[in-house]
Amino acid sequence: MSAQGILRRKVAVRKADKGAETGARAWRTAFARVARDRIGLDLAVPSLRDDRRSLAELLDMLPDRALLAVLEGPGHGLGLLAMSPDLTASVIEAQTTGRVTASPPLPRRPTRTDATMSAGLIDGALAALETALAQSPDLGWTAGFRYASFLEEPRPLGLLLDDIPYRVLLCDLDIAAGARQGRVLLALPAEGRGPKPAPAPPADETPATALAWQAALTGAVMGADVPVEAVIGQIRLTLAQAMALEPGMVLPLAGARLDGITLRGPGGQPMGRGQLGQHHGMRALRLRDMGAAPPASDTAQPAAAPVRPVGQTAVDPPQTAPPLARSA
Repeated sequence: MSAQGILRRKVAVRKADKGAETGARAWRTAFARVARDRIGLDLAVPSLRDDRRSLAELLDMLPDRALLAVLEGPGHGLGLLAMSPDLTASVIEAQTTGRVTASPPLPRRPTRTDATMSAGLIDGALAALETALAQSPDLGWTAGFRYASFLEEPRPLGLLLDDIPYRVLLCDLDIAAGARQGRVLLALPAEGRGPKPAPAPPADETPATALAWQAALTGAVMGADVPVEAVIGQIRLTLAQAMALEPGMVLPLAGARLDGITLRGPGGQPMGRGQLGQHHGMRALRLRDMGAAPPASDTAQPAAAPVRPVGQTAVDPPQTAPPLARSA
């Protein structure tokens, strides 16, 4: 084969690799950029692996004492993000002291506080990945995932995650100009359930084509998550009652029923009703009466029954102020 033919083959292979690694390269950039911009942590990613793994293989890849963040995405899909102890310690130090030390962190299990302080970085990096892949086929398996919960150990993952193939992105990290080395692992279902990529606007786009592209982008954004609260019951307290609350006191929820849960969207907007139950060992809500206005009892509860300590009889409530505060 001629030298020119060999060169053309190399160029073709590089172009194919570039298209195949779009999601991996976007994740490398997104995680490092969000770590720098959001918490002031400098990260470099000298190596990254993009693999398809079974659930059993995925569990064998987890770093020891890793911070395990369960991710939830479209179609009730679950994923996983794991941060090595060095990375977790660096994320916490960057937010508490503003700098990362070169000394190795003390060996310990990550805590729920660690997870809470890392959730912003995790969600920010996932959102940046989604934005970077808005016009890529990889959007289908990366879009819509956000931090859902924290696990103290990996043993429940075998039951919690579906036994399906996963797309696994494993980044080796240089932290704070080489002060530490760490790893971050992102695992999402390989068969994506997210939106299709938005079409790229043409170079000579007219106002009409620009509007069409914006409409397509809006369709992708509409797949984003919106927090919804499930309210079992609510009461009203006088200001004096609220100020007198102490540990061990009982707050009666008059009229609370597990089959009469009220769903509320952003700003407390009622969305419908549901029934509390279980699904695969997790708390679940069966939806019904969606869009229907909640009963009047859900929107205007009378004053609560007297607050009483555990094991004691009820006492008369203070008669000092009208109901001012509501707790749900």
